[in-house]
Amino acid sequence: MKDSQKKKNKNKNASAFKKLIYLLLVVFSLLTLLVYFDVEIKRGSLYFKTQDLKSNFKPVSYPILREVSSPDLSALAAIIIEDDSKKIIYSKNSSLRLLPASTTKVMTALTALEFYKTENILTVNAPFYEGSVLGLKVGEKIKFESLLYALLLPSANDAAEVIAQNYPGGREQFINKMNENAAKLHMRNTFFSDPSGISDKNYTTAYDLSLLSSIAFKNKLIKRIVGTQEKIVTDENGKQYELSNLNKLLGSNGVEGIKTGFTEEAGQVLITAQIKNILGQEKTFIIVVMRSDDRFGDTEKLLNYLKDNIDLLIIHP
Repeated sequence: MKDSQKKKNKNKNASAFKKLIYLLLVVFSLLTLLVYFDVEIKRGSLYFKTQDLKSNFKPVSYPILREVSSPDLSALAAIIIEDDSKKIIYSKNSSLRLLPASTTKVMTALTALEFYKTENILTVNAPFYEGSVLGLKVGEKIKFESLLYALLLPSANDAAEVIAQNYPGGREQFINKMNENAAKLHMRNTFFSDPSGISDKNYTTAYDLSLLSSIAFKNKLIKRIVGTQEKIVTDENGKQYELSNLNKLLGSNGVEGIKTGFTEEAGQVLITAQIKNILGQEKTFIIVVMRSDDRFGDTEKLLNYLKDNIDLLIIHP
């Protein structure tokens, strides 16, 4: 009787053990399947992410200058950058602080465009006769867009002053905003003390001006204005002003802007934007010369330096 009972207990234990083993196998199989599907899902999502990256990644072109001798310039400082890559193609004392003269007005235009609309009418609050002027009279009213043309074509100092005077907080607040914008653009060696550039307290570098010009030339209105040879604007009473662009290189060799500058202390200054087709790709080059004896001649030398001497390294995904 006792032996029979022992046999039954053994059979029960064996059966329970088998069930446990079976259960463990089932659990193990399920876990294996879950891990497999999880990996496959992750692999699938990784595949799609990789495909997405590939589809969004576009070839990048990088400018390379061939072996050419550097041009002999009268300018104390100069720089050429390729706008997309920001690669420096040529540099001469490009971090040296110098007076910007009327190239200051590029920052004046950018700062003003943050607040004014083209159709806004501004009032001449005070006369300004120093340097190149349009001849605006106190009380005269004129559209902001017309002032921009006067600012950037004949480089009218009184246009710069009117823009600054009408800004919220007045002239000083406008100049503060110019310097804030310079800091935002990482123009670390730049300071503005007036909106026209006539002050000898202003300073910047060829490199900083290239950063500023890169941003300014992307603004459609500024690009259109600096590419204009002649313009007639009127004040609100119908008085006409005939404006001529001071940039003698405009329209030749792919030059589409952007700003001249000159004072006795600053010497001749010129910022140039050239659009050049290289291997079927349109590239913009920013050229700056500062404290030059012949800004147009120096810039032409730099344009020739670029001519047929740039290759593109294409980086594919």
